Amino acid sequence: MAMHRESWAFVFGLLGNIISFGVFLAPLPTFYQIYKKKSTEGFQSLPYVVALFSAMLWIYYAFVKREAALLLITINTFGIVVETIYLAIFLFYAPRKPRLQTIKLLLLLNVFGFGAMLLATLYLSKGAKRLAIIGWICLVFNISVFAAPLFIIRRVIKTRSVEYMPFTLSMFLTINAVMWFFYGLLLRDYYVALPNTLGFLFGLVQMVMYMMYRNATPLVEPVKAQELNGHIIDVVKMGTMVPSDPNHAATGGAVGKV
Repeated sequence: MAMHRESWAFVFGLLGNIISFGVFLAPLPTFYQIYKKKSTEGFQSLPYVVALFSAMLWIYYAFVKREAALLLITINTFGIVVETIYLAIFLFYAPRKPRLQTIKLLLLLNVFGFGAMLLATLYLSKGAKRLAIIGWICLVFNISVFAAPLFIIRRVIKTRSVEYMPFTLSMFLTINAVMWFFYGLLLRDYYVALPNTLGFLFGLVQMVMYMMYRNATPLVEPVKAQELNGHIIDVVKMGTMVPSDPNHAATGGAVGKV
């Protein structure tokens, strides 16, 4: 019975890897545009900084957990590489002010923030307690990431425009959350399963909102939204990212891809 459950967990985790792989690559058109125009044109780096941090958290969690963690390691390793490339391109083409802001964010969150958490859990805890602490940090962080769609939902209601909320992206993020939920549930890893419950619910809400407002007459002329990552921040992936526009609206969630 245990083997049967683990086999199904592997299937869901593999599907989660495949979908998360696509979510991580979603911003490629954005960065091609940045490369082509040699300018970041008001695009924000925050989603990519957060996505990188999420992937770093889940990689650390997976290495501490060790057991049945391979699929967490594969997708988040890919996420770290991809988000690092995105940020390198952003830093290369960004004006001085956004570049300095991004560097400050990276130092604050990904260097000092992650470093402090790493040292604290390594030297102040051990065994199951260490894993539990890291798991709760991942869980809370990704729940906060999944809450990002609330802002875009509010904007859709206010403007009666779905310009900011692509249906396809919302659908794939919802499916991704389902894959990682069952992966966590079957392995009884609730640090993975619980945040993706919210990811699934918020994804459903986004799709319902899209259906309600897709033919509505906008109250104001919509601002062009940036096609960033669905990050997701999802949870294993969780490390996912979230799409955002110049006004910091975001759709989707699972930051890293769990």
